[in-house]
Parts: sequence; C-alpha cells; structure tokens
Amino acid sequence: MKHEPIPSNPFPFQASRYERAAVIGAGSWGTALAATLARAGVSTRIWGRDKAVIDAINAQHENTRHLPGVRLPDRLHGVRELAHALDGAEVVLIVVPSRSVRTVARQVAEHAPANIPIAVCAKGIEAETGLLMTQIVEEEAKDRPIGCVSGPTFARETALGHPTAATVAFPFTYADRLNPEKSPAVRLALSLTTESFRAYVSDDLIGVEIGGAVKNVVAIACGMMTGAGFAENTRAALITRGLDEMKTLAEALGGRRETVTGLSGIGDLALTCSSPTSRNMSLGQQLGQGTARDDCFDGKPVVVEGEFNAKSVTDLARRLNVAMPICETVRSILHDGTGLGTAFAALWARPIEAEPRAMDLSFNHPSTDQDIATLAERIS
Repeated sequence: MKHEPIPSNPFPFQASRYERAAVIGAGSWGTALAATLARAGVSTRIWGRDKAVIDAINAQHENTRHLPGVRLPDRLHGVRELAHALDGAEVVLIVVPSRSVRTVARQVAEHAPANIPIAVCAKGIEAETGLLMTQIVEEEAKDRPIGCVSGPTFARETALGHPTAATVAFPFTYADRLNPEKSPAVRLALSLTTESFRAYVSDDLIGVEIGGAVKNVVAIACGMMTGAGFAENTRAALITRGLDEMKTLAEALGGRRETVTGLSGIGDLALTCSSPTSRNMSLGQQLGQGTARDDCFDGKPVVVEGEFNAKSVTDLARRLNVAMPICETVRSILHDGTGLGTAFAALWARPIEAEPRAMDLSFNHPSTDQDIATLAERIS
C-alpha cells in the first residue's frame, strides 16, 4: 500500500520567532541558551557581571570561563549594562542561580518593556516563601507573562549542537487558545528551535517547575549511593521512586502527573541522576566516597542547587503533608547531620507499600535492627 507523505507542518497555524531576545545571566546555561537563540536567527544580547566573560564573548566568540572551547555565534553580543541588554528586547530569559532570581527579577522589572514575556530558566523553590521560580518573578515583574524553560539539558552539549529537547511553559490565556501562534510559549519555543534543539510547549508551569526542583535532590541521592559503591539496581530504584515523589508534590500543588512523565520531569531526572556532569550527582558521589562537604569540588565554592532544594522542597512537602522519603533522606544528611549509612538504611527499612496508590496499603518491614545496622555499615 502506498502511503501519503506526512506533511512537514501538520498544524493549522504559522507562528513567528521573536526577533530580539535578552538573556540575563552569562553562566554556562545562559550562554548555551543565548547561543541557541542566536543560531535560530534571533538577535540576542547576553548580560553578565564578569567583564572578562563579556569581553571574551564579544572579542573571541567564546565564554572562556564557563564554556571554554565552544564557538559562539557572531549574532550573540555580550553586555554589562542591564538596561542595554533589555533595550528593544521582545522576550527575556532569566538564567541565574535560584537564590538570585528574586533580586535579578526586580532589576529586570525596572528596565524591561511592559508586557514583555519573561522565561525563568532557574530550577528550585525559594526557601523563605516556598514559591516556585515563576511565582517569584510574578511578584517582582507584575503584569508580564511569566513562563519557564526546563528539560534534560547539559549546557556544554547544548552549546555544541548535540540533539537536545526541552519544554517551554507559559500559562495559556483564552486569547492564547484562540490564537496559539501569538502565545509566548509557542513563539519562544520556535525562537529556540534549530536543527539540533527541539522545543516542546506546555501550559503546566507547576508540573514543569516541580520536576526541575525535585530532580536535583534525587540526583544527590543517586550520587551518594553510587559513591558508596552501589550500582544500577540502586540508582534505578531511586530514580523511579523519586519520580513518584515528584508526581505527588506536583499534583498536590495543582500540577499534572502527566507533565512529570515528560521532558521536564523524568527526562531531566534521568539525565541528572546518570552522569557526574551534573553538579548534583557529582556532589553526591563525593559525599558517598567519604569526602567532607568543604573538600568537595577541590574546595571550590561550587553552587549545587539540589543542596538548597533539599531543604526548600521538603519544607514545602511538609506543609502540604506530602511524603517525600528520598528527599527527606538527602535533607537529613546535608542539613541535619545524619550519617549517610544510617539515613539510607532507614530509607530502605521503611514500611512496605503498594506501588499503585489506589491500593492504600502498607505493612511493617521484616528487617531487624541488626539487619538495618549491617546495611548502614555497608553503605558507610
């Protein structure tokens, strides 16, 4: 039977890219996203505080500090004045560590045009308030469409043009439903899409953001057990049950479990839990090998988002009465001083549960105190 060719564009509308974008944050991920926008044909300015970094982007077309050896597009321009970066921009991407999002969003709001879409590319939950990153920006940059970009992405691979996929999420208004080609999500997704970078669209900000925050904590757990000498069975169990924690928290906040099975959930979780390229996985490995926290990363002050998220995620979960035993285990080790072996042995000795939540079933674990102590010694 002869099959008709699949049309290259089966959708009933044609969207257009943004022409000018501002990327706020010249770290590795900010640079990778800025390079992607520029390669897609978007005139892009990237803002950073480090003069040496900005000068190298402009003179050498390379971020010599954060992405050495990666050629950046000529269309990408570095600036050190925030107002200059935002002047004429049609969309803004905030790509700074989660602890800096509120301060940077407040500064962006002073200079960004009215009604300009702002996409947050940081992952986490604010410790003091329990707010997601987009909720922080909504408070600071009122009356602008606020969304996020998230997914299984390592900055260097993205910047090198390795085939990569991510999710662009914004709320969809009634007008967006009628004219999706004009929506911020669709236009930014198109603006990021190149021959190697593929963007998907979502309207579930909560589901997307919870995936990004929780996966960092689970990755530390996977790294800890890998560093302690355990292998694939252990990591597979942590990833799978960590995914369930992610789904449960997202649903409790009004997100969709379906979202967490996508790129920003299981996709990002699998990537971050499977490679020491992830700072979260790497921190866990070093701790699992017995390295003191102050000595990790050769004593350098490396920001590890999951270290902060371990507390903010579990604080939020406790407020919502959501059980997150893996995240609680990581918190107990990083913030409460519990020994790694003791914490993980207790995790494995929790009451046995049914995996389908609908069964609502649990019963005592048969291990004795001596059995648990033996496992704790093996892990340590």
